Amino acid sequence: MAATPPEPAAATPRRKVSRHRGEGQWAAGHFTPLNGNEQTKKDDDGLNVRTRIETIYSKRGFDSIDPGDLRGRMRWWGLYTQRRQGIDGGKTAVLEPEELDDRYFMLRVRIDGGALTTAQLRVVGEISQEFARDTADITDRQNVQYHWIRIEDVPEIWNRLERVGLSTVTACGDTPRVMIGSPVAGIAEDEIIDGTPALEEMKRRVLNNPAYSNLPRKFKTAISGSPVLDVVHEINDVAFVGVEHPEHGPGFDLWVGGGLSTNPKLGVRLNAWVPIEDVPDVYEGVISIFRDYGYRRLRNRARLKFLVADWGAEKFRQVLEDEYLQRKLTDGPAPADPTSRWRDHIGVHRQRDGRYYVGFAPRVGRVDGTVLTKVADLAEAHGSQRVRTTVEQKMIILDVEEGQVDSLVESLEALDLTARPSTFRRGTMACTGIEFCKLAIVETKARGASLIDELERRLPDFDEPLTINLNGCPNACARIQTADIGLKGQLMLDESGEQVEGYQVHLGGALGLEPGFGRKVRGLKVTAEELPDYVERVLTRYRAEREDGERFATWAARASEEALS
Repeated sequence: MAATPPEPAAATPRRKVSRHRGEGQWAAGHFTPLNGNEQTKKDDDGLNVRTRIETIYSKRGFDSIDPGDLRGRMRWWGLYTQRRQGIDGGKTAVLEPEELDDRYFMLRVRIDGGALTTAQLRVVGEISQEFARDTADITDRQNVQYHWIRIEDVPEIWNRLERVGLSTVTACGDTPRVMIGSPVAGIAEDEIIDGTPALEEMKRRVLNNPAYSNLPRKFKTAISGSPVLDVVHEINDVAFVGVEHPEHGPGFDLWVGGGLSTNPKLGVRLNAWVPIEDVPDVYEGVISIFRDYGYRRLRNRARLKFLVADWGAEKFRQVLEDEYLQRKLTDGPAPADPTSRWRDHIGVHRQRDGRYYVGFAPRVGRVDGTVLTKVADLAEAHGSQRVRTTVEQKMIILDVEEGQVDSLVESLEALDLTARPSTFRRGTMACTGIEFCKLAIVETKARGASLIDELERRLPDFDEPLTINLNGCPNACARIQTADIGLKGQLMLDESGEQVEGYQVHLGGALGLEPGFGRKVRGLKVTAEELPDYVERVLTRYRAEREDGERFATWAARASEEALS
């Protein structure tokens, strides 16, 4: 006979036990997709969508595109649907994606290191004229973006780009995006080290490679050996910054975990010196850590900066060395302070070979295909075959003989591409804005251009280095947190109670020398109409109150709220 079980103890309330699903890290065995984006990527590699675009969508038209491709995988080939015209900013967060989508696309051409031949630039311009209604914006990551692209034309655009060595592969998506580099790599007289060979090898290893085509989120890369620190290394997922090691000579200081958007973080140094021949291995190690350990559960925590913040620099370096490189990295020095307060290479500069490069400033990156083809013609007419784009939405023509410089500068002026810009023309950037972007709330490009004109008229003698960055939404594509004056688009009420476009103001951000994020003054917002008045007012107070040689960012950090309002 079975023993009688004991009487149960007095019942106690049961506490619900929940199992933490982890952060979706593959290295922890969490391979089950935890959100729709991860499921889409698991269902099919984004690289594979090219075949469907070429064989199905371009032949059957927009309505034939699978939704998972339309709003997901097509980004792996540089394609986003653009904003339907006529939808105001108040509807951005209200409408469903299919209501915001136009039947046209933004197409991003990746220009790694900003490096273009004049033949490539001419093709970029001709594609703009023929297929993109003459649109061609220079971005703050050295790319060119088209708008009004029809799906039917994409295969032909790809053919033309690829014939001259350009591509749109992984220009968007959860992938290794364009690798930004010094636009004067290999030519500047003061360069510490030329990162071009490493950049080319990094591209060879990861682009179009399925091993790196499913990352938790986008992955941004920078490399530069310039002493002016010209690639905003502090806000990239991984960056290699030129330094001189006291024992080993020139190489790169390694940074990881930078990024902006709604949760900005500056990158951290791993205190590691990397010789140029080891940069590709280290790069693959860092991107592999992101792939394997990155947080895939929540999209808003899926960038590398969150992993770095949780681990810290010491653990990140240890995992990189022990699990991915199987060797120790060499300790090394931090980068020196930048040698210039401007990092855009605007103006006329002597090259190491005795020739010159000429940097010039479009208005807030807004150009068009017609202008780009003319720039290619001008460069060739003055003896150059090489052009560069910069991370400040500017351009540079290389290899100009001394006797050709003045003529080139005057010819650029005739195209409204000045090599002698005002502070405001030189220092103002703007994202795409509501004109084409589905995330935007306000206008940016036209407003930035008009702001330049107004400030040049009102403050013609203002010559201090200053950055003014306009963003159409909180996502910080135009780096609002790191500008002297950062303007984040939002809707607000004017004095009559009407809803109008406006901006939340960030003041005193900086990269390079004393990097940090701008100060937000409580309640400081300005309508779009009042924007020129506000900027004029705050700059006038800065000039009145600053100490000798004091930068705007330094003044803004100590100024009273009244002075900043």
